[in-house]
Amino acid sequence: MAANSSFTKSLFLGLWNVLNFSRKLFFNVIFIGLLIIIIISIANSGDDEIKVPKGGAFVLKLNGALVIEKQHSDPFDEFASEAFGGSDIPKEILVRNVVKALENAKQDKRIAALVLDLGRFSGGGLDKLRTVADAIADFKTSEKPVIAMGDYYSQSQYYLAAHADKVYLNPEGGMLFDGYTRNRMYYKDAIEKLKVKTHVFKVGTFKSAIEPYLRNDMSDAAKEANEAWLSAYWTQYKTDVAAARGIEVTDFDETVANFMPKFEAANGDLALYALQNGWVDELKTREAMRQEMFALVGESENGKGYKGITYDRYMKVINRPFPKQTKGDAIAVVVAKGTILDGSQSAGTIGGDSTSRLLRKARLDDNVKAVVLHVDSPGGSAFASEIIRQEVEELRQAGKPVVALMGTYAASGGYWISASADKIIASPSTITGSIGIFGMLMTYEESLAYLGVYSDGVQTTEFGFTSPAKTLPDSLGNLIQRSIERGYEKFITLVADNRNMTLEQVDSIAQGRVWIGSTALELGLVDQLGTMKEALAAAAELAELDKYEVTYIQRSLSPKELFIQELLNNAAVWLVETQIQQSTSPLIGMIRSVVRDIDGVTRLNDPKATYALCLECKL
Repeated sequence: MAANSSFTKSLFLGLWNVLNFSRKLFFNVIFIGLLIIIIISIANSGDDEIKVPKGGAFVLKLNGALVIEKQHSDPFDEFASEAFGGSDIPKEILVRNVVKALENAKQDKRIAALVLDLGRFSGGGLDKLRTVADAIADFKTSEKPVIAMGDYYSQSQYYLAAHADKVYLNPEGGMLFDGYTRNRMYYKDAIEKLKVKTHVFKVGTFKSAIEPYLRNDMSDAAKEANEAWLSAYWTQYKTDVAAARGIEVTDFDETVANFMPKFEAANGDLALYALQNGWVDELKTREAMRQEMFALVGESENGKGYKGITYDRYMKVINRPFPKQTKGDAIAVVVAKGTILDGSQSAGTIGGDSTSRLLRKARLDDNVKAVVLHVDSPGGSAFASEIIRQEVEELRQAGKPVVALMGTYAASGGYWISASADKIIASPSTITGSIGIFGMLMTYEESLAYLGVYSDGVQTTEFGFTSPAKTLPDSLGNLIQRSIERGYEKFITLVADNRNMTLEQVDSIAQGRVWIGSTALELGLVDQLGTMKEALAAAAELAELDKYEVTYIQRSLSPKELFIQELLNNAAVWLVETQIQQSTSPLIGMIRSVVRDIDGVTRLNDPKATYALCLECKL
């Protein structure tokens, strides 16, 4: 029997070793094969990649959403996302890179025209769209023509296209303005059916971040606040586009009643409607657009298209192979993008520890004389927000002024980390304020009891509540609520002290209410409206700098990480045409929305379960 047992054990061990070896061999062969393909591809076409054809067009072909910082995780996930569309990581484009490319193309004598190819552009906040549009407007001062071409235009795509000299649309295409909405999923009934007990602690009439777990619909207070900033946001969009196209703001059809007569006049043709309403200049097929570009810039060397270079390839031309080292006086830019969580977080999420380290790095760098804290965040952990704010104070005490620049969002915790800056600059469309905090715990004692599972034990103090399987004692609930109230008092005191306001003044505009940037300026929550250009100028003035370099403070990648990143980025360029499209099913989209909501809540990790978070801010 023992011999048989030993033989069986050896047999399974041998089979496991064979399977494990086969698995490793398979993946190594795939990796080596991929590496060989990349090397051969780069070797065979490296000259073409870096060639800017003389007299050609710069094709601003944007694939993804505009961001101020890319979300970084595993390099292989990023590769899968770029090459195959097989990752949940969204495609992202750095705003500063687009601006840099446009500035270079303006001066580049080899570039004769700019083409806006926005078919795969998925948008961005108005602040980011406005920054790129301003760069397009600056490019036009070179008197090089700017042409937008598209089969369809989404609202975000059209914002950029409207700044072109000519806007062309496919005769079978179309466009509609759908404005801005704020819809959320609500889970009250689902939570009750699952017998989950939700314990909420909050301060602020308008602090509606936790409404989805307490209600099945949006409260009147939340509707009032959301309608106010959404209306202002939409007005800014219309004003910008109308100015770019030389039309009236009243030309936007916001009701079906206004739209239908024009639509009928166009015989139910969306493309003709767009032409007759002045949104586009001409209706052209793809081939007609190509022929126009042939006439403008000529054919490419291979004769398959018009002469030009795309955004991704042009960036490879103008980017330095290695980052420039700062030698003189510098203004450092520290990006704080994403939800604020405790601890160290990867880029694209704000970590109390990791973002503080970046600020500390700027403080300890003798070349850095001032800092711009670029915030694009709806908030998160109150504790992590305070840790970051303390580093802002340390910078100021070290004699290095700090300017907070608010992007699309700088609300709740996003405002908390900005409050102590020497100066706060917001975009007119920044979604800010939401000064209020909340806490939320879920316990599952009734859910488990329904399944016949119970939790019991002993403890030495009344503070030993350590299990979500137990009922939360009222005494501890009262303690948490008092802690939340104290946190709110601290938040409004922080704002009052830094904004030269009374507690009563802050409380009247706080209570968790969201404000748009232009209104925040009137209320005294920000000092100025502007962009990175104004933020850098303000920082230079505060630091008394005439000349300075701009350096972005980022976590340094190891040589191994840099190698893998460059290797996989190059691989993605060659495999991008084989993308696997993700499902566009509305049902799948709603399921993903629910999963994102749940994931967003489960990621929150404040040690006191106290959050300054504005979930309602997102468009």
